[in-house]
Amino acid sequence: MRLAVVIATVFALFAAPAFAANVGFEEVKITNGEDAPLTVGIWYPTDTPATQHALSDFTQVVAPGAAIAGHDLPLVVMSHGGGGWYSGHYDTALALAHAGFVAAALSHAGDTYDDQSRVLQPWVRTAQLRRLVDYMLGEWPSHGRLDAERVGAFGLSNGGFTVLVAAGGVPDLSQIAPYCEAHPDHDLCEALKHAGVDFHVGSDVPAGVWVHDPRIKAVIVAAPAFGFAFSPAGLSGVRVPVQLWRAADDRHQPNPYYEEAVRAGLPRTPDYHVVENAGHYDFLPPCSALISRKRPDICSSLPGFDRAAFHEQFNADVVQFFQKTLQ
Repeated sequence: MRLAVVIATVFALFAAPAFAANVGFEEVKITNGEDAPLTVGIWYPTDTPATQHALSDFTQVVAPGAAIAGHDLPLVVMSHGGGGWYSGHYDTALALAHAGFVAAALSHAGDTYDDQSRVLQPWVRTAQLRRLVDYMLGEWPSHGRLDAERVGAFGLSNGGFTVLVAAGGVPDLSQIAPYCEAHPDHDLCEALKHAGVDFHVGSDVPAGVWVHDPRIKAVIVAAPAFGFAFSPAGLSGVRVPVQLWRAADDRHQPNPYYEEAVRAGLPRTPDYHVVENAGHYDFLPPCSALISRKRPDICSSLPGFDRAAFHEQFNADVVQFFQKTLQ
């Protein structure tokens, strides 16, 4: 019995990925050409003891402003969903930092909870994500600790759309009109109608606006917005590994028009996960009692679905995918 325990322990030591006991954190503002600066949250491994700190309505255990630990660290940039902000996947960022990654998430100016001025210009998001990679690899004070050859991207919903484009995808937003004419009761179409937006808005996309970033070597895409707009031809440029997630009970982006359209169009078979009994917002972190009272729309799960337990597995799968693909 004792020999078996020793062998298992030794195996675990050799098999386990690099692990940082503590996580450092900082919020920065980065210039973005003539537009307003972008707000970015950065999580990274550190040797400094961490304590509880508020992050808006969340609480995270971090060491603010602490010195970074390690060298040649992989980087994961993160893109939130529509109407969110950079903290939208803080638990996943923490998991990545504990595993030895640097995770950098930006608030997409023009598509945040307090600024929807450019929500119908999703190409702005891809340019902002590229600006974040530029900053992290060239201007961040600790950029010398990063490995520029190991960059990944993570995104949910509008963020999933964003990282697909960054990885080489070219959407055809003129497909919004026929989609909404066929499915006027779907969330996207009802939202456009409520906002008084013509369904043909996607036909006015300027030429050459979809910004790709060849520095990104792997992407995780959860519940991608406008999935139906990606044809096989439009996804032919996505040559990096993709992990694709679908919530089986996603009533905001109903199957098979979003994830399934992307899965079928990718030139390489993705690592595809379907989460049974999950809804669209179950990809967001578990809510505190305060957030549940303020935003029941994003905090409510179906009976029997344990969002906290799901996120433990989800975050572990995210870490393992990037460990495998960003070697």
